[in-house]
Amino acid sequence: MRSHLARVAETNEEVLDRVAAKMLDVISSDGLIYVGGTGHSISLMLESFYRAGGLACVQPLYHPGLLPLHGGEDSSLAEKTSGFARILVDRYHPTPSDLAFVFSNSGVNAVPVELADELHTNGTPVVAVVSMPHLTQAPLRGDHKIDAVADFVIDTLVPYGDAAYPTADGATTAGLSSLCGIYIWNLLLVRLADLAADKGVQLPIFTSSNVAGGAERNADLFKHYRQQVPLL
Repeated sequence: MRSHLARVAETNEEVLDRVAAKMLDVISSDGLIYVGGTGHSISLMLESFYRAGGLACVQPLYHPGLLPLHGGEDSSLAEKTSGFARILVDRYHPTPSDLAFVFSNSGVNAVPVELADELHTNGTPVVAVVSMPHLTQAPLRGDHKIDAVADFVIDTLVPYGDAAYPTADGATTAGLSSLCGIYIWNLLLVRLADLAADKGVQLPIFTSSNVAGGAERNADLFKHYRQQVPLL
């Protein structure tokens, strides 16, 4: 896993730099960063939203029906349902001044692909965080896969099928997509912090409410973003 993460960082270095610069542009103009995903990619949405060290300007494109905890098989059916994505985008109204991340290991299911389509139609730049090894082998389930419409593609390099460690009985375990997605998000946050420092921009970063002064710092962020980010 360590060597895989090192390859992810090295392979995506250029696109990570470009995406971090775009994130800073959006934040500097008081725009929002939208995040979407289905199935276990929802864990990456959770990582990006309302957490210590995270950005306050993040709005998830989320529906409970897409979460496996509300029914594993049902969530798999939901993520393949055409039309679901439009409901999410219409609810939150992202604009060309914003930026959107769509997390999708396979890059072929209806909801993440159509999320990218709907965002693109709105003029919102799209970052797809996807396994290109899986995407290239996965069957086409619509007119195209997510890389065809994304403005930026960050490759997790996760092997086909996600699980990466062979077991004695011929199966595989240890899925890598969540680990890689969280690592990529943190690589972006570090780049963003360094860029912001160079340009004298103060980032809207949440502080743990369990440290001195954290609740007070966060109160200012709630006041600023609560209307823009309804889930706060």
